[in-house]
Amino acid sequence: MKIKNIISLAVLGITLTACSNDFLENPPQGPLSEANMNDPEAVDLIVTGAYATFGCRYADSNDPHWFPVTNWSYGEVRADNAYKGGGGETDAWEIHDMETAKIQPNNGFLDGKWFNVYCGISRCNSAIRSLQKISESVNPDKNRLIAEVRVIRDHWYFELVRLFNRIPYMDIDLPEGSYTSVRNDEFTREQHLARIAADLLDAANDLPEYQSEVGRVNSRIAKAYAAKVKLYQAYEQDPETNAVTNINKTLLGEVVSLIDQLQGYDLLSDFQHLDLLEYENGPESVFAIQFSKDDSSGGVGRINWSMLLNSMTGPGCPWQGDGFFLPSQDLINAYQTDENGLPIFDYQSRQDYGKVEFAEDGSYHLGNVDGNVDPRLDFVVGRPTIRYKTYAERPCGLWVRNSDAYGYNNTKRFWLSPESKDATQGWPWGASALNWQLIRYADLLLYKAEALIEIGSDLDQARTLINRVRSRAMNSAYVKDFNDPSKDAANYKIGLYTASGWTQDYARKALRTEMRLEKAMEGERFFDLVRWGIAKETMNAYFEAEKDTRVYYQNASFETGEEYFPVPVAQYNFSGGIYVQNPGYPSF
Repeated sequence: MKIKNIISLAVLGITLTACSNDFLENPPQGPLSEANMNDPEAVDLIVTGAYATFGCRYADSNDPHWFPVTNWSYGEVRADNAYKGGGGETDAWEIHDMETAKIQPNNGFLDGKWFNVYCGISRCNSAIRSLQKISESVNPDKNRLIAEVRVIRDHWYFELVRLFNRIPYMDIDLPEGSYTSVRNDEFTREQHLARIAADLLDAANDLPEYQSEVGRVNSRIAKAYAAKVKLYQAYEQDPETNAVTNINKTLLGEVVSLIDQLQGYDLLSDFQHLDLLEYENGPESVFAIQFSKDDSSGGVGRINWSMLLNSMTGPGCPWQGDGFFLPSQDLINAYQTDENGLPIFDYQSRQDYGKVEFAEDGSYHLGNVDGNVDPRLDFVVGRPTIRYKTYAERPCGLWVRNSDAYGYNNTKRFWLSPESKDATQGWPWGASALNWQLIRYADLLLYKAEALIEIGSDLDQARTLINRVRSRAMNSAYVKDFNDPSKDAANYKIGLYTASGWTQDYARKALRTEMRLEKAMEGERFFDLVRWGIAKETMNAYFEAEKDTRVYYQNASFETGEEYFPVPVAQYNFSGGIYVQNPGYPSF
């Protein structure tokens, strides 16, 4: 049975905390009183309420597409992988400012994200306090259930650290009415991450290795998440400049050890299986948000509302969505490969690959396509004239809402094929029950490879791990020419790294490139750049490479200190003026 992590709370007959300015003080309402916490149904309700936080849909904050759990805006548009898309610069200007490194503390999409994440923490804290009242003699699962909720809460705290750095830690035992007295500079980034990792590992002790319901947190999930957190923690940063000052090899060794403990996972045989419902809880899924469609919750169901605005649009397009979240030309260029099928690290010195060129009669084709490309390009990006998944009526066309601003490419990842019976045909366009993978097995392989490379003691094993990920892409079914299925749609060539020239520096470049190509559009890119300490150099090189075609990048410049979002001014006001602003932004 698949646990419905975002089951309608109305269907469950429960009212959980509805967040407002005092959201951290609101206990669960409805039937979850101390008197009935030994009622198994009440226990199920409170735990389901914690899982439901992944939907990010609260009573007065019903916009997960603006404050997405997928981090498509915070982690990809803010990086070099994606454009905002939509109608133009003023359409969701808050995300445009993220894209162009012009972010300010009054940006409402920062406050909304902060608000939503603390709503999740509040609900988890309330759930833990309620669950602690259970008699273990009556409900022997008490500690397991608390551990599940702790892992969910740790996810939210990790989100906050990656996004805002300086955050207040709201301890579960903090007295009501004291929340506004908690400073946001009490703990450093490294202290926050150490606490999160320790809590995850402690929770793992109370969790089984497997759960009978797919989607429930288990000990393997807790350990995998702890490995991810420790990987971030290992890159120690200067608190004033966010520059990486040291890479802690002891912590990296712990990352390797934790990942080595995890059993039962494997890569899916085909990269494109990642976007098919029948494989969503398969061997590659480590920790996934479980979504559902046409369930008993009413309407279209508990779909991934974070992707509401992002379906493609345009003449001849099977969907008529809002056209946000579009892959950048720089990302497309990064998929180019050399004669051996290996990435071209200096791709920005080359001409743009596969740009749309128009003839006088209005027809168009893709230019500069003679070179080789990684097949994942057309697994990730919807390019004009190229087959869009299994859609047979026509190839992908000029399906972008504002092509003058953003070009002509759209996204294939996270969508079912338009003709699929499991995809919504009307509004919300293309919606489905496809899970969102928070951690997948490919991540763990690359995390381990990264740790080994930075430790420097086993570069050969790191190469084997990276090649394992590349082999899956190599052996996946390539996209075929729309008019001649006997031919590939492009000159696909992907090769494996050899021992020759495999130095630590080269291995580091290979790992970071592989992370980008394998994980493109998954909401992780900007956080990777910050972890590695290369956000400024990468983003300014990107702006320089793209500014001739993306005119709104003409004055874009990423500055030291902008590795984290500013603390929202609304939250500073809520704190009564005790919060401290992040470096890189004017003080309050």
